[in-house]
Amino acid sequence: MVQVAVCGPAVATERETAHARRVGELLAERGATVLCGGGGGVMAAAAAGARSRGGLVIGVRPDDGSDPGPAADVSATVVTNMGQARNAILVWSADAVIAIGGSWGTLSEVALAMRRGAVPVVLLGGWRVLDADGAPVTGPVPAATAEEAVRAALPA
Repeated sequence: MVQVAVCGPAVATERETAHARRVGELLAERGATVLCGGGGGVMAAAAAGARSRGGLVIGVRPDDGSDPGPAADVSATVVTNMGQARNAILVWSADAVIAIGGSWGTLSEVALAMRRGAVPVVLLGGWRVLDADGAPVTGPVPAATAEEAVRAALPA
């Protein structure tokens, strides 16, 4: 089964959560397992979207598991107690990464995914990665909609 990490801020805008919910729905409809950080915001919205379509959602938590977190729609939780270092676990467990919106944690996940190579990295809103001359860096694929993001992450 294909695993897609959906990354984004725990405190997200209405637009970011709408995108995340739709991405979760579309991934579940395509049979992908959704990986997320198991928290609120984009993570909770992606989990809720996937679960609404009967999808499997794995939350990779940064803490010790004592706080169940706001993403009640996860199917299972992996407790790392590693703080932000869990971002590496999330990205290395994924066959594709979709970053929605922008936060420093999200940017670290995009960077880790790009360093890993060999997996599609899709940016839906939020961060744009530019080189020193201001040109888009080759690699991350920008998407304007949830549908574009999922197509880029899971090519037919």
